[in-house]
Amino acid sequence: MSGILHLAIPAGDLKTTVKFYTDILGCTLGNSEAGRWVDVNFWGNELTLHQSHEQLPSVRHDVDMGAVKVPHFGIHLSQADFDGVKARIAEAGLTYIDEPYRRFKGEKYEQETFFIADPNNNILEIKTMMNPDVLFDTAA
Repeated sequence: MSGILHLAIPAGDLKTTVKFYTDILGCTLGNSEAGRWVDVNFWGNELTLHQSHEQLPSVRHDVDMGAVKVPHFGIHLSQADFDGVKARIAEAGLTYIDEPYRRFKGEKYEQETFFIADPNNNILEIKTMMNPDVLFDTAA
């Protein structure tokens, strides 16, 4: 069995949203049904974008960096990939929901993270971990 995550979300205008995932985030495409849905290789995970009129609702929840939008989904990237995504966001002139922020400074879970919305207002958290090997290490 693989450990690949599958997530299907409403995409609004499929062509517009696919451009965001490919041109801005740098993802590639997989299987699709023309005009209905397309699979995106979301760094080894299967993100399925569905043509839709709907958007997911969101609310803000308090965490150490402020009130973040929920629901959201995202990915942990290498520093190089993270910097590449940030550069493409800047080149495209897109606006962050929550600007890049360093959390847990000096701790084993130190990370840089930001929040951005795709064209259908699905909220993504993109992060890079300073110590990716300790992500699920809960030992004190």
